[in-house]
Order: sequence, then C-alpha cells, then structure tokens
Amino acid sequence: MPDATKAPSSNPVGVDTTRASIARVYDAALNGKDNYEVDREVLRQVATVAPQVNDLAWSNRNFLIRACRFLAGQAGITQYLDCGSGLPTAENTHQVVQRLQPEAKVLYIDNDPVVLAHGRALLEENENTLFVSADIFDPDEVIPLVKEQGFLDFSQPIAVIQNGTLHHYIGDDGPAIMQKYVDAVVPGSYTVVAHFFDPQTPEHSAVARKMEEKFTHSPMGSGIFRTRDQLLELFPDQELVPPGLVLCDDWWPDGPRVKPLNQVEECIAGAVGRKL
Repeated sequence: MPDATKAPSSNPVGVDTTRASIARVYDAALNGKDNYEVDREVLRQVATVAPQVNDLAWSNRNFLIRACRFLAGQAGITQYLDCGSGLPTAENTHQVVQRLQPEAKVLYIDNDPVVLAHGRALLEENENTLFVSADIFDPDEVIPLVKEQGFLDFSQPIAVIQNGTLHHYIGDDGPAIMQKYVDAVVPGSYTVVAHFFDPQTPEHSAVARKMEEKFTHSPMGSGIFRTRDQLLELFPDQELVPPGLVLCDDWWPDGPRVKPLNQVEECIAGAVGRKL
C-alpha cells in the first residue's frame, strides 16, 4: 500500500516516461541529459512563479560540494552514507572526498532503478564506492542493510548525507527519521542536510509557498518548504558546525559575493551537524 507521507515520485519510477522522477528533475535543473519531457515540465511549472527555479538545484549541489570538502579536509571523515544520491553528475560526493581522502568510502543509497544502473556503471571500477537500493525515508530498512554490507565501519565516525531529500518527504516525522540515522552512528559523526526553506519574511515567504504549491501539484508531487524551527529539528543530539543553519549559498562560500542572492536562492538552507 502506498505511504501517504511520501510523494508519488518517492516510489521507484525507473524508465516510466509518464511520471516525473525526483532524480531526473534535479538532473534537468543541473542541465543534465538524463531526463524526459515530464521532468522538464515540473521545472517549467515552477518557473511560472519563480523563473530562477533551477538555482535551487545549483545552491543545493554547491553546498554539498563545500560540505564534503570540509568533512574530508577539516574533519577527517573517511566514511560517507549518501542518502538519495540521484543521477551521477559532476562533482559527486565520492569525487570530492576521495580527492582529499583517497581511501574514503562512499556508500550511496537510492531506490530509482535508473539511478542505480547509472551509478553502478559509473563506479564499477571504484572499489571504495558502492550503490545500494533502499528507501532513504525508511532507516529501519537502510541501517540493517548497510550494516549487513560490511562496507562501512559503524564503530568509526560516518557522515550521513540527506542533501535535497527530506523536502520530498511529506510527513511530519522527518526529525524521527534523522534521529534513527543519528542513533546508528558513533559520536563524532556528522550529518549534512540541505532543504527547501521558508524564510518567513514578507519578501521571500510568498515565493517559497508559491514554489511549494507548484512542486506539490506538478508531475513530481513533492517539494515542501519548511521553516527554520522545523529544519533545526532535523539535527537531533548534535551541535551545528559554524555558521549553523544558513542559506546554502552562505555556508562557507568559495569567495566574496559580488551580486545579491535572488529570491530562489533565499529559499534553500543547509547545515552540517556533529553528533555529541
């Protein structure tokens, strides 16, 4: 029976070109080639209220890259559980962290058959990277499966990544999902979360809610914009790495900002937490 807390696109779509896939919509937003007309239609619908909608994906991706550089370079993390990896693109998690930590292990979790096929083909020669099929919103399935693989050592710190995933979970128990992931890893482990954001300001909240309306009524069927307080609940039993929960583009940017953020870039936030 379908789970009412999950968008239709959270179920494996595979090669069904009549249904939008979360992974393929992100691919389209990043100017990738592994998407169909139904996926591009999602972006066109949202663009009617937010013309720079693709910047949600770019802010999300660039935040992930910077967070991974921090984890590998500064925090010395050598194990990564990347939930909802999506279609392989430039600068995937394993490419970023293995450049700094060549022996780092990255385990990707996704349940879209197309994502798994692409990922396994891309990584078949990388012995420190693995793809596993599972539902990232069901840690009771994911955690035993990952432990059974024996690929990651749960007695050592692990970075759990939920980057651009939890806004596709419609229910209110996102914090409970994250609690189970955090409970599974040892102190000194990290979590990375980027999420669609309602800043609760007059100039940006209206745009966030219009985008949410378009996303949730599009062929993809999901895209929840949560408030700051709601996002902070996704970091149980953790301290946030400075600067804390901020706009994705404000989390340790690569250089000085020479132009202001647009309204879309003001509506996605991220943080990195460390388990106490």
